[in-house]
Parts: sequence; structure tokens; C-alpha cells
Amino acid sequence: MAQVTAPKQPITVTPPKRSITRQMRNEWTAYAMQLPGLLLFAVFTVYAVGAAAYLSFTNYDPLARSGDFVGLANYRAVLHDTTWWAAMGHTLYFTVGTMIPSMVIGLGLASLLNSKIRGLSFYRTAFYLPAITPLVIATLLWKWLYNADYGLLNYYLLKFHLVDAPVQFLQKSSLAMPSVILMQIWLSIGFNMVVYLAGLQAIPAELYEAAEVDGATAWQRMRRITIPMLWPTTIFLVVFQTILGMQTFDQIFVMTSGGPPGPGGATTTVTYYIYLNAFQYLKMGKASALAWTLFVVVFALSLVQFRWYLRQVER
Repeated sequence: MAQVTAPKQPITVTPPKRSITRQMRNEWTAYAMQLPGLLLFAVFTVYAVGAAAYLSFTNYDPLARSGDFVGLANYRAVLHDTTWWAAMGHTLYFTVGTMIPSMVIGLGLASLLNSKIRGLSFYRTAFYLPAITPLVIATLLWKWLYNADYGLLNYYLLKFHLVDAPVQFLQKSSLAMPSVILMQIWLSIGFNMVVYLAGLQAIPAELYEAAEVDGATAWQRMRRITIPMLWPTTIFLVVFQTILGMQTFDQIFVMTSGGPPGPGGATTTVTYYIYLNAFQYLKMGKASALAWTLFVVVFALSLVQFRWYLRQVER
């Protein structure tokens, strides 16, 4: 009879046990390394958000350092504030007016820079430079370009006889917001281009080769392959640009101060209106209610966009 041998059990080598003291020391070292960031987050985010939530239910006066509990009065005031609704309209106008052109131009540049051309690294760097330019510096640069007295843009418009008098880009209600939007498009193109470029490079080349064999034109390849494959990237950019646009402040603060004709004018966005209520009108309670209302609006928009994206992916 054949002898049946039992299979050998694998030999496991147990690592040496570390003492409890050493484990605790290692864990506390990790916590100590994270402590500065956790403290900053706790003070400037968690505490600030909690304080804003509390102040939104009070009529707190920063000069008197006191205030009474008023319940939902600040939120009711927000809903009946015509300047708030106008600021929300300006914010949506800025967001949509920036998002669509910058994404279209970014996709076009990414498609061009995804091909093999001479000086590819130079062009990619040149188009991305505005995205890493400090926002305040870029805003001051464009404010100088728009200046009616010595701005470069008015200089060339007058030189080529395109206008008879200097154009008041930032002082005219009908031109102020489009001027700010143009500057923001210039800033956003580089980021959108890089994100789209990463998405294009993730598309298998075999799809384009098969389409060319079948006789598909460039537009058909774009419509049938590129755009559907870039759909997740596009949704990401839509959500990101929506959140970014709804929180715009620096451009308005530096270029127009909410005007014309002044604070609360044609370029007053929601965040700038919150700033006015908090630090100029000293209405901390209302400013906090405005901030939380903006949070609810941005959260709702992002949630709708994300759920719509999930439905598109599941098809």
C-alpha cells in the first residue's frame, strides 16, 4: 500500500514582539508630528465654523463684544435682502461665464498639446504659467491693463483707432463684470488644460486607430471617443469650477471693490457681500447667516452635480 504523507504545514516566523512602551512612543511621535496641523485646523476651521454657526443666531456687536440671541431673524433677513439676491446673480454670472469658456479653451489646448509638435514642453509650461501666478499679482496686472489713463489695453485700442476715447473697463457697470471674467478665464485655462491633458493621455490609442481605419473624421473622433471618454474629467472640472467661482473674493476686492457704482454694485459677489456685512457694516450675525446660506447653496449645487454624474456613469 502506498503511504500517504500529510502535507507539510508552512513555517511561520512571528516577528519579535515590541514592548508596549515602544509602541506608545511610536504612536505619540506620529501624533506629535500631526499636532501643528491639527491645531491649525481646529482653530481656523473647526472653531471658526462653529463660531459662525453660533453668531448667525445672534445680533453680535464686535465693538461692544456682546449680542443677544435672535433665533432665525438673520436668516429671514437674508431671504428678504435684495442685495443678497443680486449678489447671488452676479456670482452665478461670474461662475458660468468663467467656467464654460475656460473649459472649452482648455480642452482645445489640451488636444493640440497632446500631439507631437516641436517645443511641446515650452508650450505646456507657457499655457500653465497663469495658473501658478499669485492671484493678487495677476489681479493687479490686469487692473493695470484695464486702466483708462495708462493701461496697455486702452493704449492699443486708441493707437489702432478702434475707439475714440479710453474705455472705462472697471468703472462702467456693463463692462466691469465681463472684464473680471476675462481675467479669470486667463487664470483658469492652464489648470483646465492640464487636467484635460491627463484625461486625454489616459484614453487608449487603439480607439483612435480603429476609428481612423473605419474612416472617421477628426470631428467624429472627437464627438464619439474623446468627449465621452473625458466625461468624468469634465464633471470634475464643473464641480471644481463651480465651488471656486461661488467663493470668488480676491478679484472683486482688488479690481472693483464691488462696484460700480460702489459696494453692492455690478460686481458684488456673495463672498464680497459677506465681507461688507462683517467688516464694514459690523453685522457679524447677518454675515455669519450669509456664510452658512452660501455653504448650503454650494453644497446643494455640488450634490446635484455629483448625483447627475453618477447617473451618467451608471448608464
